[in-house]
Order: sequence, then structure tokens, then C-alpha cells
Amino acid sequence: MWGVQNTKSYECTKIFESRKNELLVELGHIDEERQSLDALKRATEELLKKKESAVKGKDTRVDQKLQEITAKEAAVKKILEDNKKVLEEIKQLKSDKVSQTFAKMKPSASAGILAQMSTEEASSIMSTLNSKVVGQILAKMDPKKGSEITASLRKMPSIEPKK
Repeated sequence: MWGVQNTKSYECTKIFESRKNELLVELGHIDEERQSLDALKRATEELLKKKESAVKGKDTRVDQKLQEITAKEAAVKKILEDNKKVLEEIKQLKSDKVSQTFAKMKPSASAGILAQMSTEEASSIMSTLNSKVVGQILAKMDPKKGSEITASLRKMPSIEPKK
């Protein structure tokens, strides 16, 4: 009985040894797979870092372009504002010159010229003259045209008349 038991023990040990070898081989395969996965993980992380770096570089360039565009837009707006101011100054000088011309003319001559203009143009010019000159011109004008200009002058924003 003792011999049978030894044989069974020997067979169990042999099976365990065989199984142990199989497990060691399988463990070797698992270790190889783990190493492959680790290498793949490192390569993926490296690639991801490169992609992130490229994206950050592009973001930086986009931000720089946006700043350049914003600066150019601000410069264009400033130039536009300056041009508007210059244009207004030119218009004011032109208007002042026209006003001075009409103020120096005889009321009858001014009335004749203004009567030939559109009501808007005539009232625009007359709005820059002082009220005494406007009264003299209107007195020399055709009553119908004078009333149209007067009505137009009333609709205009109140501007401090020149004295």
C-alpha cells in the first residue's frame, strides 16, 4: 500500500511539475504581453505628447494672429475716427466760408441765390447765419419759398446762431 501511495504521490508531483511548467510558460507569455503593452503605452504617450505640443504651438500662433488682427483693427478704427474728425473740420470750414459769404452779401442777392436751391440746402446754409441776417434774407425772398425754408429751419436741431 505504501508503494501504491508513493506512486500516486509521484504521479501527483509529476502532474504538478508539468502544470507548473505550463504555468511558467504561460506566465512568460503574459510577461511578454505586459511588456508589449507597456511599450505600446509609452509609444502612445509619446505620440500624445507630440500631438499636444503641436496643438499648443498652433494655439500660440492663432493667439498671436488674433492679437495682430485686434491691433490692426484698433489702428484702423483710430484712423477712421481721425478721418471723420478731419472730414467734419473740412465740412465746418466749408460751411463757415459759405456762411461768411452769404453774411457779407446783400440780402436781396442772398435771397435770390437761396431761392434757387432746394429747401434743405437753403435752410442748412441759413441755419449757420445769425438771426438778423436770416430775417433780412427772408424779407427779400418769395413768401412761399421763405415759408418752406422757415418750416425747415424749425425742424432742424437747435444750433446756437452766430452773432
